Amino acid sequence: MSDAGPEHASLSLREDPEGFLCTVVEGDLSDEMARAIAAECKRLSDSGREVLVLCDTHRTGTISPSARKVMASEMRAVRFDAIAIFGASFAVRVISTLAAKSVQILTQQSYPVHFFDTEAEARAWLLAQRHAVRARRRPVA
Repeated sequence: MSDAGPEHASLSLREDPEGFLCTVVEGDLSDEMARAIAAECKRLSDSGREVLVLCDTHRTGTISPSARKVMASEMRAVRFDAIAIFGASFAVRVISTLAAKSVQILTQQSYPVHFFDTEAEARAWLLAQRHAVRARRRPVA
């Protein structure tokens, strides 16, 4: 966990060459950060592309109840394909699992969320998930 309080927290959001949405939260996840993550996920979902999210949580602090509420509310319209989280503390694992389950219940959508120790493991799994998603979506001739 990070010692960074809300005034020192930062969010990095980028789409990498593999097409993964990469998120890095350093410090406590604020409502504004949660909105930014949700907006980027929605943009990808609306584009029709796979929504494969790679979360680096090595330096993530707390995830407040209000940030969890923002994410659950604003991610209702997102079609996720898979989320890989690496470097999570026990507390971040528990909160992330609860948040993902609440979004899945609200959207009546099921998608895999897995935790990994390393980025390499998370990336390998996401690549396999993308392959599976594309195989399911391929039209049958």
